[in-house]
Amino acid sequence: MFLNNKNITVDKCRVCGQKLFEQPLLRYGNMPMAAQCLPDEQSLKNDRGINLEIYQCSGCGLVQLNSESVPYYKEVIRATIFSSEMKEFRMKQFTNFVEKYSLQNKKIIEIGSGRGENLFIMSQCGVNVFGIEYSADSVEQCVKNGLNVSKGFVENSNYVISDAPFDAFFSLSFIEHLPELNQVLQGIRNNLTDDAVGIVEVPNFDMILRSKLFSEFTRDHLFYFTKETFISTLEMNGFETVECGEVWHDYIISAVVKPIKNFQTKPTVVKKIEKVDLSSFYNHQSKLRNETEKYISQFQKGKVAVWGAGHQALAVISMLGLGDKIKYVVDSAVFKQDKYTPATHIPIVAPDMLHLDPMEAVIVIAGSYSEEVSKIIRVKYNQNINVVILRDFGLEKV
Repeated sequence: MFLNNKNITVDKCRVCGQKLFEQPLLRYGNMPMAAQCLPDEQSLKNDRGINLEIYQCSGCGLVQLNSESVPYYKEVIRATIFSSEMKEFRMKQFTNFVEKYSLQNKKIIEIGSGRGENLFIMSQCGVNVFGIEYSADSVEQCVKNGLNVSKGFVENSNYVISDAPFDAFFSLSFIEHLPELNQVLQGIRNNLTDDAVGIVEVPNFDMILRSKLFSEFTRDHLFYFTKETFISTLEMNGFETVECGEVWHDYIISAVVKPIKNFQTKPTVVKKIEKVDLSSFYNHQSKLRNETEKYISQFQKGKVAVWGAGHQALAVISMLGLGDKIKYVVDSAVFKQDKYTPATHIPIVAPDMLHLDPMEAVIVIAGSYSEEVSKIIRVKYNQNINVVILRDFGLEKV
C-alpha cells in the first residue's frame, strides 16, 4: 500500500475494524494530491501527482481509500452556491423535511456548515437554525450573513456542541471525508434529543458502479458508500434509517435517520463479502481517452478548454492525459480561479476568459451540473462554439 511512494499502515476498515482485502480494487497513478486548496503560481513547483489506491473491507464491504486524509478534511468547501438548480432542489427538500417531521420553530443544526450555503436555505423554512464549522473564515462569513454558526468540529463521541440538544440535524456530503467517522457520528447522536431526526447524504457509489465513473475517486473522499454500506455504517453508530434513496440525478444517497434509543455498540457481524470487480473501469478509461483525444484533434492547438474544476474534472484531466491538450480550465468558483489543476498544472480561469481568449471547443466536465453549464456557455459566451459534455458513456455533443 502506498501514497506518494511512502508506506502507510491503514490496512483495516475505519468503520468496522476488520481487514481490508489484501489487493486493491483499483490503483491510479499521477492523481491530484487534493481537490481543494489548489496550487497557485508560487506553490506550483511543489505540486506533484500521487498514487491512489481503492480498497474494500472484507468484513462490512465498505469501499475506501487506504491513504491518509487531506489536511483540510474538517472544513467544508463548496461551490454549489453558484447553481440555481441546486438551490431550488435544496429549498424543496428542506421544506418537505420540516413539514413531514413537524420541525417548525424547532432547533436544527448543520454539521459542517461551510460558508452557510445550505444553512441559509434551511433558515427560510420556519426553523431555528444553528451550524458548526471548523474553518474560521467560513464561520466569520456565516456570522456576517446573520447565521448562528460556531467554530468547532465533532471530534469524538463526548463532544458538546453549543446550544445542544437539537431536535434535528443535517450533514450533506461531509462524512465521507472523515477518518474518525464513527466518533463523529456518535458525537452527533449524543447532541440530539431522543426524538430527533436528521438528513445525512454521501456520494452514491451505487451510481458510480453502474456508470463506471472511474473519475469519481479522489483523495478527499475516504469512503465510497453503497446504499447497503451506508445504512449499515449509520446503524453501527446508533442511527436508524427511516428513508433512504438516490437524489440529485442519482449522484447522492440521501438518508433520513433517527437516533436509536438506548443504543449500545455491538460486535461487528462477520459477513461473507464478495469482492467488487472494478477491472472494467480501466477499459472504460482507455475508451474515453481515445475518444477525447480524437475529438480534440479536430481543433487548432490551444483552442480547446475544459469547463469544471471539481474533483471529477481534475481526475479526468489527469487520467485522460489532457495536461498538454487543454489551454485552460474554466470554473465559476472564485476561490479556484488564478490557480492550477493539481498534477497537470493547467491554469484555472474565470468564465469571462471565453471572451478574452475565445476557444473553438469546450469540454464540460461538471457532473450533474453539466447541462446547466452548457446552457450558460451558449447563452452568455458563444452560441456557435463547439460544446460537448463528458458523460459516463462518452462525449455528448450539445
